[in-house]
Amino acid sequence: MADKEQIEALYREMYHAMIAKDTITLNRIHADNFVLTHMTGMHQSKREYVNAIANGTLNYYSAEHEQMDIKIDGNYATLTGRSRVNAAVFGGGRHTWRLQLSFTVRKENGHWLLASAKASTY
Repeated sequence: MADKEQIEALYREMYHAMIAKDTITLNRIHADNFVLTHMTGMHQSKREYVNAIANGTLNYYSAEHEQMDIKIDGNYATLTGRSRVNAAVFGGGRHTWRLQLSFTVRKENGHWLLASAKASTY
């Protein structure tokens, strides 16, 4: 599979794992130093992010992917994904969000990992 296809598959795998609360997969596909920047500007480390999914602070129910823009430069890439995501987060009600995640991605030992992400709407 080409690098672009691998990165696209990684994005889809992330959403499947978030919906299933699959912490093993989430830990495997995110770099150890992963940081998520939420729309509010709040930063979460990989551990905080995975724990928030596991404990129900972040609940994801479905995701319909509309667009993925991927640019690769050697062992580094950017991925901007746009998906309609049904979620209930931080104690709020369940809604469908037009969620855009802008990732930095890097290849380590032949595998692509999500290194950072910034969330916004579109």
